[in-house]
Amino acid sequence: MVKYVVQVGDEVLRTKCAEVKKFDEKLSALMNDLKDTVRAENGAGLAAPQIGVPVRAVVVDVEEGLFEMVNPVILFRKGEQTGPEGCLSVKGKQGTVTRPMKIKAEYRDRFGRKHKLTAEGFFARAVCHELDHLDGVIYTDIASEVYDLPDEE
Repeated sequence: MVKYVVQVGDEVLRTKCAEVKKFDEKLSALMNDLKDTVRAENGAGLAAPQIGVPVRAVVVDVEEGLFEMVNPVILFRKGEQTGPEGCLSVKGKQGTVTRPMKIKAEYRDRFGRKHKLTAEGFFARAVCHELDHLDGVIYTDIASEVYDLPDEE
């Protein structure tokens, strides 16, 4: 089900999210809500706190596919990339952010199975952005500049 995306100013976005302990129907419903909402909003990713649920779960929806990540951890970072970044919780703005060029991460899926992934370029940027949300960090906190987007006609 498509959910409302919480906007900057809501305390849930500043929460250090709780680890997921139960891999059950409630978690599956949350992962479905994240997937439905990120696609409805045409986003590259969405973290659970962005729909008001302070747990360590995100979806990343990029060219490489849709990844459901529960309790994700970045194991390795390499290189650097600087580029534009936006956020579904920061409407009307964009910023310039430096992120790793390549990362390796470990996470569980909605069933509790462990996975690893290597992400590069935009995929790495999207994973880092979403994982920041799990620790209450918004891209505007680390951007070298933040600017208003032109109004859509």
